[in-house]
Amino acid sequence: MDVSFIVLAVVITALIFDFTNGFHDTANAMATSIATGALKPKVAVTISAILNLCGAFLSTAVAKTISGGLVDDTMITPAVIFGGLVAAIVWNMVTWLLGLPSHALFGGLIGAVWIASGAGAVHFNVLISKIVIPALTSPVLAAVVAMTGTFLAYKLTHRASQKSVSTGYRFGQTISASMVSLAHGTSDGQKTMGIITLVLITSGHLNVGSGPPFWVITACAVVIATGTYLGGWRIIRTMGHGLADIEPPQGFAAETSSSVVLLTSAHMGFPLSTTQVCTGSILGAGLGRKLAQVRWTVARRMVLAWAFTVPAAAALGGLSGHVANSGDLGVAAVCAALVGAVTVIYTISRRNVVSAANVNDVARPAHPAPALAA
Repeated sequence: MDVSFIVLAVVITALIFDFTNGFHDTANAMATSIATGALKPKVAVTISAILNLCGAFLSTAVAKTISGGLVDDTMITPAVIFGGLVAAIVWNMVTWLLGLPSHALFGGLIGAVWIASGAGAVHFNVLISKIVIPALTSPVLAAVVAMTGTFLAYKLTHRASQKSVSTGYRFGQTISASMVSLAHGTSDGQKTMGIITLVLITSGHLNVGSGPPFWVITACAVVIATGTYLGGWRIIRTMGHGLADIEPPQGFAAETSSSVVLLTSAHMGFPLSTTQVCTGSILGAGLGRKLAQVRWTVARRMVLAWAFTVPAAAALGGLSGHVANSGDLGVAAVCAALVGAVTVIYTISRRNVVSAANVNDVARPAHPAPALAA
């Protein structure tokens, strides 16, 4: 099989994105378990990595949505896909530096395809039905389920001792957090599989309508698990402590809600943002406990970041795809720009390091600590 420079560049870049997606989204699965003390930070990311690896082999429905339904593969080139991936990586790094979750892949890909090949290359019916509508409704659904679950958890255990409730729900969190990790591997792990499959189809290496080959599934699973193991500690701190004061019953409710929504959507082929679902669950869990404090300032920052993600990633993806489409020199130029941007962001991050050792070291606002039993 003849593999051109641009196809090889796209595959490598897609796996780099997969790696950033792993450490960027570790917070989705493990932030609440780490915050409540249910799991030690290093143990949490190890479990998450293993289950991300396993989850990636459970289904390919999301990958097929991306490779065979989102865009017209006859109207785009591998260079355009490359541009979308570069945009997603850069935006992932920027939001990681700020300690904010993100969902940049679709913005980068749609922007690159639209600018390079026109609006006709984007299947807007699929975009709206399988991405936009689920993206808007899933956080609300997850929040409602988590809020209801939290309320019931406290209601059912209000006569029990605080110690026994905490111990029981911390144990439960090891199961619920593991399920979120499995769901993340099933959902987000497939996104990169779909991108690589799409570039193999557009370059003629796979037939139209093909699913991801086994080597693609394996490579994506291993890479996202490796990124997960390293842990996105900045975002773990924001998700675990920034949105609300989370106790074990809330963490259990939030994680259970997220895993149900994500696993269901993945098997239906909806490429949901794990970030949005888990954030909705945490907010719902915060609202479900009497006297719980939800930090709406942090929530507004996250919503603003989400609002800017799609247009920012789309604009950057369009620019990167346009330059890369000019030939191998254009691809090399975009690669150099990507390396430079990542290096600068990483260098800035070293001024204030967040790691497993200090992820739970946060300044808490002065307010009365509510009792565990509502």
